[in-house]
Amino acid sequence: MKVIAFLNQKGGVGKTTLAVGIATFLSRLGHRVLLIDADPQGSALDWAAARAGDPMFPVVGLPRATIHREIDQIGADYDYVVIDGPPRVTDLARSAIMAAHLVVVPVQPSPYDVWAAEEIIKLIEEARIYKESLKAVFVVNRKIANTAIGRDVGEILNQYALPTLAATVTQRVIFAEAAAEGKAVFEIDPEGPATLEMAELTAEIEKVLG
Repeated sequence: MKVIAFLNQKGGVGKTTLAVGIATFLSRLGHRVLLIDADPQGSALDWAAARAGDPMFPVVGLPRATIHREIDQIGADYDYVVIDGPPRVTDLARSAIMAAHLVVVPVQPSPYDVWAAEEIIKLIEEARIYKESLKAVFVVNRKIANTAIGRDVGEILNQYALPTLAATVTQRVIFAEAAAEGKAVFEIDPEGPATLEMAELTAEIEKVLG
């Protein structure tokens, strides 16, 4: 079992979109996937509830600071557990980090997002005192195509010790459309750019995990 947690204290960075998206693509690859919604807002649960057909994988709500103690039991039957973390630095966020093998920190191409990432990085560094093997990366999400800030955000993130994934995800309407229907983007547009971007991101995350 490998555990991937999506965390950032700043709201609106597309954390749930990426958590749900990665879970759907891992499932498409044939992996047994569990999605844990640890955000009290319950957006991933809403996504699952909006789906008309059979669920792609189970989605459970677990917005409490005991995830790291329960993860081995909860995730025992799965290849991957994906955690959609809370939007603030709390004991719940700490628990999600301690449960994870990889923490993915989504950031929008905005200086405000880069500055806001500092708090979650501090939590990751604290967790590494107890869990030296913990991996963590940035991923640029909601990138605006053909803009200077979209191109330069990777350089801005270099001020932090965390590496930035090469794969990026562009702001696209299809993500909202998929969320409203409880679907994956590949179910709506199998050959489209959103599907390609998410497939590339999934492959890179799997590579980081090893």
